[in-house]
Amino acid sequence: MKNYNTPTIETERLILRRFTENDIEALFAIYSDEEVNTYLPWLPLNSLEETKEFFKEKYSEAYKQERGYQYAICLKTDNTPIGYIKVDTGENHDLGYGLRKEFWHKGIVTEASKAIVEQVKKDGFLYITATHDIKNPRSGEVMKKIGMSYKYSFEEQWQPKDILVTFRMYQLNFDGQDDRVYKEYWDKYAVRFIERDV
Repeated sequence: MKNYNTPTIETERLILRRFTENDIEALFAIYSDEEVNTYLPWLPLNSLEETKEFFKEKYSEAYKQERGYQYAICLKTDNTPIGYIKVDTGENHDLGYGLRKEFWHKGIVTEASKAIVEQVKKDGFLYITATHDIKNPRSGEVMKKIGMSYKYSFEEQWQPKDILVTFRMYQLNFDGQDDRVYKEYWDKYAVRFIERDV
């Protein structure tokens, strides 16, 4: 597997690149909005100072690693971050994303997701996974649009928000082994099940 850390990717409308220290205000706009952060695994940021610390902990440290995929989603028109997309390098290869709400419903996350999927596939990943709250079905639609398929659901007491969430887990295998299913969440959580007609 090649060693990369967030190589810049361009699509028809987007530049996917690293966040930098010059993006603090844009990061704050993404991570401070309560509606945007409803289904994201952290609490909304409250200040630019808090955002600077968040950038250091989440992005600066990640970019020091040998390999990683922690992207700012930017429109080509101004190269300013309007969202984020990432794939974890751990065993789950989890795909995650968030976007400022004024850019919702324009196919931006789908476009970014297709590009990052091609990148990790090229870099030797055998699969990716993704999960979404069942109360957020639009996120599941993005997963389907990029070729992922539903595998199972599970309940988790989600931190740091400390709320009970039912997640759906999707997976996309790149090597033709369509029967491969990432089972960590299934094995970890007591309440797990397979829904019909997802």
